[in-house]
Amino acid sequence: MSMNLLYANDRKGIYPESWYAATATPLPPFSPLKGETRADVCVIGGGFTGLSTALHLAEAGRRVVLLEAHRVGFGASGRNGGQLGSGQRMEQDGLERLMGPEDAAKLWALAEDAKSLVKSRIQQHDIACHYKPGIAHACFSAKEVAEEHSYTAHLQEQYGYADITPLDRVAMQALCPSPKYIGGSLDMGAGHLHPLAYALGLARAAAAAGAVIHETSEVTKVERGTKLDIHTSDGKVTADQLVLACNGYLGDLEPKVASRVMPINNFIAATEPLGADVARVLAQDVAVADSKFVINYFRLSHDKRLLFGGGESYGYRFPADIATTVRKPMTDIFPHLKDIRIDYAWGGTLAITMKRMPYLRRLAPNILTASGYSGHGVGTATHAGQLIALALAGQSDGFDTMARVPALPFPGGQHLRSPLLALAMTWYALRDRLGI
Repeated sequence: MSMNLLYANDRKGIYPESWYAATATPLPPFSPLKGETRADVCVIGGGFTGLSTALHLAEAGRRVVLLEAHRVGFGASGRNGGQLGSGQRMEQDGLERLMGPEDAAKLWALAEDAKSLVKSRIQQHDIACHYKPGIAHACFSAKEVAEEHSYTAHLQEQYGYADITPLDRVAMQALCPSPKYIGGSLDMGAGHLHPLAYALGLARAAAAAGAVIHETSEVTKVERGTKLDIHTSDGKVTADQLVLACNGYLGDLEPKVASRVMPINNFIAATEPLGADVARVLAQDVAVADSKFVINYFRLSHDKRLLFGGGESYGYRFPADIATTVRKPMTDIFPHLKDIRIDYAWGGTLAITMKRMPYLRRLAPNILTASGYSGHGVGTATHAGQLIALALAGQSDGFDTMARVPALPFPGGQHLRSPLLALAMTWYALRDRLGI
């Protein structure tokens, strides 16, 4: 990749100027790697995947060294919409067709485990990340509402999932009075949280369990073999096993992953506190994701701002004016907010796959990777860390189930994928606008 996404939109070791960074209690910096060290397992990447992997391995008594190019929680993990969704990123009926009913049922059970794991980690490590239950899925057309209600019934009947209820127009308007939404569902088994505060809590817990974390330690080269040498500009880790947990920031470290996991950018704005206006946006403190392909997602912050994610961007540079990029979809959903002040606006780089399912693979007997959460990473990435730790210890059932999901390379591999994605996104954005 000609552009290093680690530095394309960000300065080294400095969190973006987001509402999350402004309101999280920072951790003192972890020192960069200097010289040579030894580990049972080296983890590259200090987001949800890497931190959860390090935490689970350290608890199991393994010597873990985690290398992060910037700061822990710096990437998508500390910038996202904070939604802890149910199920996998692909819906169950799609997974049933792709994988068969047995594996689809296993994937549902794994996704339920993922939500439970996040909630239990928050409780166990006393992570103050403002977790609240509830995600609504909001639809624009009668056809979408019918599909959403049918899917809700499918989850209730086939999977015994009782936490989700259908919403008709009246119920949706009572919950979220946008003129655009005419129905959907409400899932009280899902929830939302402050993702950077959660990531920092995982880092604190991993360090307390004995994991060694090095920040501002970008990996420049991996030498493979029965022992692995992982190089940074100032040091080297020799490890028995390696975990690649880089997601959208993998760059050229591993071409096989790079051809299947594509970075894309997304943008969020935080309005000024809404005060008494809150009920005109959300009558209940739940998160919302809608049915557009170029998705809008939003929730209230604990200081009663609207955190609204959306907007399109082609190419890897963030737009010069992110607030204006996000204001467009925000005022489409909430016309009465057209003059509201935006106090923070930021971008982040996440990663998607062709099937929108995460890419978990064993790249060599001693190298595992997990990435490509496609906007569903809060639970799935945390859980991937646990599955990796178990797989490295020889209990690989969960990891292997996730690794059985087919993963197509993007057409044209690593180099053509970005222009093709821009074309596809333009087409889907047009469809969204035309309502087809």
